Amino acid sequence: MQDQAERVERGRTRDLLTGAQVLSGQLGKTIQRLRKAYNLSLSELAEQSGVAKSIISQIERNETNPTLATIWRLSQALDVSIERVLATGDEEPFIEKSSRADTPILVSEDGKVRLAIIGWIKTVEWLQWYEVSADPGGVLDSDPHQRGSVESLSVSEGIFEVDVAGVVQRARAGETLRYRCDRPHNVRCVSEGPARAIMVVIMKAAVME
Repeated sequence: MQDQAERVERGRTRDLLTGAQVLSGQLGKTIQRLRKAYNLSLSELAEQSGVAKSIISQIERNETNPTLATIWRLSQALDVSIERVLATGDEEPFIEKSSRADTPILVSEDGKVRLAIIGWIKTVEWLQWYEVSADPGGVLDSDPHQRGSVESLSVSEGIFEVDVAGVVQRARAGETLRYRCDRPHNVRCVSEGPARAIMVVIMKAAVME
């Protein structure tokens, strides 16, 4: 049984490596989209993954075929499975299913607000959406997005308060707030218990120009 398992694992690794070599064009775009989804610079991803900044830049520009070890380090730093990193447009199923374990999570500075990235990585440059969960008092501070960008927060549980440049509004379960997010803004959980919402960010570049 152990020998059979080892053969299966070797075959899986060989297939992934072949995919990495053949699909480097798609791979570069995927790495770049994931990096931008986390708002990471090349230097920050290099520091977290242990892969040189110059190598990551070459991968994103499709100027090199990375080794499986390099792809693995990048996938670990980006908190996604190596299979997802290597997935290609031609091979993707019509219905794509992502597990909770394969969903990247962003956490606010106070550790009380969590954003699960449930949007498609291929749209991250113009459309992003997240599942938001927050503990009482949690605050998510955000820098301005592109000028003209709009954010939508649909509350399913608890109460959230949104502050956009000093203008404050609250929303309870069943209510939605839409607001310009091209200026400093924050989202705060003001309910006595946990709160949940769906957040959608529409970037100006793709839908308004």
